[in-house]
This record gives sequence, structure tokens and C-alpha cells, in this order.
Amino acid sequence: MFKRATGLTVAMLGMVLTAPAVAQPAAACQAHGQAALEAWTQGRFDQVGKDFAPVVAGKLTPEMLRQVWGQLQSQAGSFRSLGALAPRSLGGQDVLVAMLTFSDAPLAAIIHCDAQARIDGFRVVPAASVQPVAAAPEPAIAGAVSRAMPVPSPLGLLPGTLTLPEGKGPFPAVLLVAGSGPHDQDETIGPNKPFRDLAAALAKAGVATLRYDKRTYAHAAQIDAKAFTVDDEVTNDALAAARLLAQQPSIDPRRVFVLGHSLGAMLAPRIGQRDPRLAGLILLAAPARPLLEISAQQVREQGQRSHETAAQIAASEQAILAEQKLLAAADPRHPPVGSFGGMPQRYWLSLHEVHQVEVAKKSSMPMLILQGGGDFQVSPTLDFSRWQQALAGRPQTDFHLYPGLSHLFMPAGKTETVADYQTPAHVDAKVIADIAAWVKAQPAR
Repeated sequence: MFKRATGLTVAMLGMVLTAPAVAQPAAACQAHGQAALEAWTQGRFDQVGKDFAPVVAGKLTPEMLRQVWGQLQSQAGSFRSLGALAPRSLGGQDVLVAMLTFSDAPLAAIIHCDAQARIDGFRVVPAASVQPVAAAPEPAIAGAVSRAMPVPSPLGLLPGTLTLPEGKGPFPAVLLVAGSGPHDQDETIGPNKPFRDLAAALAKAGVATLRYDKRTYAHAAQIDAKAFTVDDEVTNDALAAARLLAQQPSIDPRRVFVLGHSLGAMLAPRIGQRDPRLAGLILLAAPARPLLEISAQQVREQGQRSHETAAQIAASEQAILAEQKLLAAADPRHPPVGSFGGMPQRYWLSLHEVHQVEVAKKSSMPMLILQGGGDFQVSPTLDFSRWQQALAGRPQTDFHLYPGLSHLFMPAGKTETVADYQTPAHVDAKVIADIAAWVKAQPAR
């Protein structure tokens, strides 16, 4: 469930191992944290936890550290360098941050210590997520009017932007729900901003949008990792945002749609199930299979492209198989303890209980399902085709496959790795035109 640079493997780039209390960065903490990161990046996994606090040492075994390190490299590319830890304030909390440079995507390590300078927080996130949340002012969009619209969440407001067409309205509106990982409201991936592309072009076509920073981006330091679920990551904030959007005078409350991308698309039927007032659902690159099944496919394919050994790939596949068996036998009332791939078992169990295709089949909402033919993360044959087969004959359901487009609905690259996302591009105009036409053709609910 990372996308990881965008994506489907939550374990990898969003590795949240603890939810520390009050950080106290000091010389001893800095020394311990730097030594732990050096041991980890050099493959000395049995030495990483020398200065871990008991709460972390019990979760991050040498084998778990080895496993996550392999996942990071399979998704972010080969490791290049480790920077020095430096004090930072994230979400109102003092921590230590060091940059990790990989061939395909930059990451950041975040270290937190307790009062005894023992490491009680150790996580890795996309480098962009440690940048200040207060970004530069929203650039003007020709033919549109944008204004700030924060979305309420239990951890605090999520910065958001409402983009309206020029004119009086009320307008049909689309709520943009991002994929897995800590994403800003533009769903920024390298130099690309797919959600900003959608907001700008849809406004010109007469459709309003609301996009917002994810909770994992805006308030990462406040998240309780032990209790974190996929509804906390996606569903609940999307429902709050949809209600807020429908309340705006410039928006037609009977024509509010949800557009989900990747994990956001996987959760779109669940969002529609919980808010029957929505006018329809738009799924971009929607996984039809369980996320761990997709992760296993990614481990094989990305591992081969990254020149991992057969033994390394097999070990990663076996770990995923063991996790699948654990979740299949788990009691939802008593989630397994511990974590997998850096995420708590409660989170994995919440994903295991998502049955997006079955929920979609029972829904009466109009649906538009879009897929890039060059997507190496969500499969055009194993996922998109499954949606087509399962929903064949379902009323008010439309499908579009776009040959040559990537997971971001931009021109697909040649490497079939996340390195392709570092090439500047924009969401294909045909995709946006199809979305706008479909939205405007749907009746008010």
C-alpha cells in the first residue's frame, strides 16, 4: 500500500513505528539516532536497535528492519547517501530529521528520543512531507477562482482549496481524494501535481473541486500509530470534506461527486456507502484486488527491475504471504499485536476488511472507472479488467482505458519504476475532458 512515491505500499514510505510524546532533541539523542541510521543504511541490522527504547525495540526487530529496508529500495531505488540529523519542529513537536537519498525518490528519516535519550520514535516518510505545511500561496488559475477551505479533522484543520469556475453557479463539484502516503492537496509527486491539474482544467470546464492535505501530511506527528486505520487515513476526512463542500452556496449540494485516486479510489465505494447523498463516484487507478496481493506483485516486478536477487524477492514474498495468513485468521475485535512493514496490524486488518468491488456492486450510485494502460502499480489486466467483469451490466457505470498513460494519468515512462514520476508532465487532457463530460451528464440526486 504504498505508492510510495505515490502509491500502493503503505509500509514503505509511511513507516510510522511509534507515536512519541514530548521530544527532547539533544546531543545524546542526535548521536544515538545518527548511529542507528548509519547501521540501518549499511545493512548492520542487528546493531540498529542498540539505543532503542523498549517500546520500539519490541516492534522493530532486526528482521523487520531488514524487511523494511528492502521495501524502501524496491520502491525508492538504490540507496545513495544519508544526511546528518538536524533539529526540526513538525506538527508542533521537536524531532530530528535526516535526508535519505535514493536513486528514484528522496525520503526523510524522523527520530524522536525520550528523556533518557533512548529512541522512541523512528520512521521514514517522503521528503516532501517534512516541508512546512504552510506552502506558497496558491498560484492563480486562469478561468477559475480559488480560495482556502480547510477541512475539519480530529487532529486539527487540514489545509484545503476550493476551486470554482468563473460565474455565478451553483456548480457541480468534485471532491479529490488522494492515494496512500502523506500527500499534500495537489497530490505532489516529484515535479508533478495531478490534483492541481484536475482542479484547473475542471474549473475551466464548469466543474468545481475541493482538494485538501491528508491527515498524514498535515498532522503526522499527532497520529496514534497503535490505533491508526485506513478510515483514519482516508474515509473519515473525505466524508467531512464532502459535507463541507455540499454546504457551500456556490455548490449544487445534489451534484457533489467523489473522485478517488489509487487508495482513494479503492475507498471511494466505501465513502459512497457512508454518504448516500453523493451524486456519483469517479475511480482513477482503483485497485480491485486486496492491497497485499498487489504488494506481492510489486515486490516481484519492482525487485526484478531493481536487480534484487531471487532470494531477496522470495523473502519479501514470503513475508507478505505470512501476513495474509495472519490477517485471514485474525479476530476483528482483537487485532493482532505488532506491525508489518512499519504499519500497525490494526491498520492492515482495517484494509483486509475493505471489499471495494462487492460494495460497488451493491451501490446504486453512478460510477466512472478510469485506468492508465501504462500503469505499473495498479494493473490494467488484473485490476481494471476485474472491475469491468464484476460491474458488467451495472446501470450508470462507465469505463475508460487510456493506452500509454501512467498511474498518474500522465505519459508513461520507460523504466516502469517510480523514477518515471520525476519527469515533469500533466494529467492528460482527454482524461479530464471525459471526467467533466461525465459529471455534467449525471442527474442531480
